Amino acid sequence: MNAIIGDLGSDLTVAVVVASLGRPELIGQIHGLIDRQTCPADVLVFSVVGDADVPEGLEESERVWLLKGRKGLCAQRNTALDALKGAYDLVVFYDDDFVPSRHSIEQIKQFFIAHPEVVGATGNVIRDGINGAGISFEDAQELVAQHEERNFSPNCIVTGLDGLYGCNMAYRSSAIGSARFDERLSLYGWQEDVDFAASISRHGRLVKTFAFAGVHRGVKFGRTSGVRLGYSQVINPSYLVKKGTMSKRFAGRLIIRNVLANHVKCLRPEPWVDRAGRAKGNWIGMFDLMRGRLTPERIEGL
Repeated sequence: MNAIIGDLGSDLTVAVVVASLGRPELIGQIHGLIDRQTCPADVLVFSVVGDADVPEGLEESERVWLLKGRKGLCAQRNTALDALKGAYDLVVFYDDDFVPSRHSIEQIKQFFIAHPEVVGATGNVIRDGINGAGISFEDAQELVAQHEERNFSPNCIVTGLDGLYGCNMAYRSSAIGSARFDERLSLYGWQEDVDFAASISRHGRLVKTFAFAGVHRGVKFGRTSGVRLGYSQVINPSYLVKKGTMSKRFAGRLIIRNVLANHVKCLRPEPWVDRAGRAKGNWIGMFDLMRGRLTPERIEGL
């Protein structure tokens, strides 16, 4: 495969996209973090649903866009891509609870200039709170500061990937083109990052790098309910296998691992996880799967 190299040069323009719903405090925090980057983003796009998603005092400008549109991670990211119209060389997707190093934008540019064959990259997630109780904003900032003091950000490719991690991923706009996130993966859009990456991979390499880094806090409030997530854990991988953007082997491991974890941990669930709800959603998904109903959007009615 040959990378699309029309956006290579001495510098690259960067758009940062953050989709968020019902978490205005997090928007305020990441706005401050992007504002303090050693190399500023050319535009920061917040894709939300309504006014309640945005903190008071945050105003639009040439470099900060507030877009309002349909609900759902995939739909909100698509709203941003449609507005950007491919006008920026790189598009960086951050979750609203991601805390990037202050050097991230600068290092993302340097990485893509140095690796013309790469069309998409996931950075170094120093710590991930998604599978635990979560990480406070203060603790995440401290972890990032410690990482910066170590000065370990080699501009290298660690490994090739089939899919990127959605909390912290960057793409060349020339490779994205007309590709969009699949809006049938409703609401939280579980595994949307793997699916989207598969649609881009024909243009060049997808990789993991240590060149840019940050902490994924894994904030719990405002997330999909246990039943909905449990349903997605079964149906979304099955849907992506049929679509051709996920292998049967990977999907099988993903489904089995999550279903087993939900049922075993129901006996002593973590305080921050609705294991009973996830297990219930797993069973609803399995019954739909047995009937041949690959309907990821059904979570909107659960």
